[in-house]
Amino acid sequence: MTTTAPYRVTPSRVLRSEWHKLATLRSTWITLLFSAVSIVGLGLVVSAHYETGNREFVDPIELGLAGTQIATISLPVLGVLFTAGEYTTGTIRATLTAVPRRAPVLWAKAGVLTAVVLPLTLVTCVAGHALAQTFLAGTDQEASLTDPGVLAALAGSAVGITALTVFAMALGGLLRSVAGGIGAFVGGVMVAPEVVGLLPVDAVDKAVEYFPAQAVGNVSALDAVAGAPSPGLSLLALGLWALGTTAVAAALLKRRDV
Repeated sequence: MTTTAPYRVTPSRVLRSEWHKLATLRSTWITLLFSAVSIVGLGLVVSAHYETGNREFVDPIELGLAGTQIATISLPVLGVLFTAGEYTTGTIRATLTAVPRRAPVLWAKAGVLTAVVLPLTLVTCVAGHALAQTFLAGTDQEASLTDPGVLAALAGSAVGITALTVFAMALGGLLRSVAGGIGAFVGGVMVAPEVVGLLPVDAVDKAVEYFPAQAVGNVSALDAVAGAPSPGLSLLALGLWALGTTAVAAALLKRRDV
C-alpha cells in the first residue's frame, strides 16, 4: 500500500508560488518593459539635447538616467499591485489558506520582486548610461563606465529603485488597497519630504535626507552632494525603510483577519 507524502509548506514552494503569480500577469511584463524603455529612452533624449556647462548643477548619472524618475514610480506601483491586488481580487484567502503561517508570503513577495527588479534595473542603468555617453562624450558630463565611482553609482540607482519597489509592496500589504498603497507611496515618498523640509529646523533638514527618495538620490549620484549623508548611510536607510516596513506588514498580516 502506498501512502501520499503530506503536503509541506517550504520556503522554495512559497517563492515558486509567488513567482508564478507575478509572472503570469500581463501587467507585470508591460510595467517592466515600460520601465526599462523609460530608463534608457528618456536618458537618451535628455542627453542628446544637453548643452555643456552645467556640471555644477547636473550630475552625469542623473542626466544619462533621467528615465529612472519614471521607474521610481512605475515599479513601486507594480509592488503595490503585487500585494494589494490580491485583496482586490480575493485571492489572498486562498494564498493564506495554503500558507497558514502567513508571514512567509510577504517575505517571498519581497524576494521575488528583488530578484526581478534588481537585475532589470542594473542592466538598463548600465546600458542607458553607456548609450547616453555617446552624446555626452567631450562635454563636462563625460563619465565612462571605467571612471571611478561610475559603476557604484549605477549599482546604487538599481538598488535604490529596488528598495522603493519592496517598500511600496509592503505599503500595499499594510493598507490592503491598491489606491491606498499608491497614494501612500506617492504622498509619503514624493510629497511628504518636500512639505516637511519647509520646516525651519536643522534637525528636520538632516532627517529628510534619509527619506526614501532622497536616499536614492544620494546613492545614485556620481558627484557627492555637500552636506548629504554618505552612500553607505543612505543604503542603510533604504534597507531599513524596505525591510522595516515589510517586517511590520508581515507582523500585522499574522494578526489581522483577511
